[in-house]
Amino acid sequence: MALRVGVLGTGHFGRFHALKLAARGVLSGVHDADAARAATVAAECGTQARDAAGLIAASDAVIVTVPTAFHHAFALQAIAAGKHLFVEKPLAASVAQAEAILRGARDRGLVLQVGHIERYSAAIRTLRASGAGEGALAFEATRVAPFRPRSLDVSVVLDLMIHDLDLVLTLADAPLEEVRAVGRRVMSDHPDFAVAQLRFGNGAAATVTASRVSVALDRRLRVLGPQGETRVDFLARSLERLRPLRGAGDGAEPVASMPGWGIDRSTWTEHDSLEAEQAAFLASIEQGTPVEASGETGLRALDAALRVERAIAGG
Repeated sequence: MALRVGVLGTGHFGRFHALKLAARGVLSGVHDADAARAATVAAECGTQARDAAGLIAASDAVIVTVPTAFHHAFALQAIAAGKHLFVEKPLAASVAQAEAILRGARDRGLVLQVGHIERYSAAIRTLRASGAGEGALAFEATRVAPFRPRSLDVSVVLDLMIHDLDLVLTLADAPLEEVRAVGRRVMSDHPDFAVAQLRFGNGAAATVTASRVSVALDRRLRVLGPQGETRVDFLARSLERLRPLRGAGDGAEPVASMPGWGIDRSTWTEHDSLEAEQAAFLASIEQGTPVEASGETGLRALDAALRVERAIAGG
């Protein structure tokens, strides 16, 4: 029998989730507090709008894309019904709520995936394949964009920066020990730009910048360590890595001023990251594939993001 997946929340991301699931033939229905919006998306997807309890009961798994403040309640409702769970990032509004979701899913033996979509992007897969981060001690991440009136129920830290926090936490691979940050409200009731300085237990440091009130889009990453430097321009789809040459036949471009060193240059072709993360979620349910963007991953990123928010508030 085919898996049936429901979507709780039909806003920007919820609609896209529903459309993708409908194309896969596994959408069991949608729900939204705004009945008119739910009906519109349901008609677009060829399914029906249901109340939350009815949708959960009719599904084997649910995708939660409601505002962050409601993640905890809907997630626990789905877990109590024994349904596998995908929760858009951030996992919850607090660490305690996130821990309750993790505990509930673990106790019931349910799949829990968090919507850290960047983990499924072609860019991050290319970055990982490059070997960047091995022994790295410094990271600089920038993610800025012009203002768009969505996701304003949370700060830019939980909206945008959390992606790069997840990235540097993974690359540093050490406990986060110190957080300093500044940020301000500009167009919403929450900080719309933020700059965070992080220090890790292994001595590594990171500067992470995020803004949703920028002049233009910019997404870059710089990684430095004893094995060289890696620069990624996500918009230009380019990665350059300065590293030691491995000997004859090494494919890197030699650097004349640095004997024994070369530069790797690579690019990537974009793919549908939302489709990829949905496929991973379904594979975890049907085939037992390990969950990459796991509840633990979501909790760790949320904890870092909330520490940044506290640093801003205490500024």
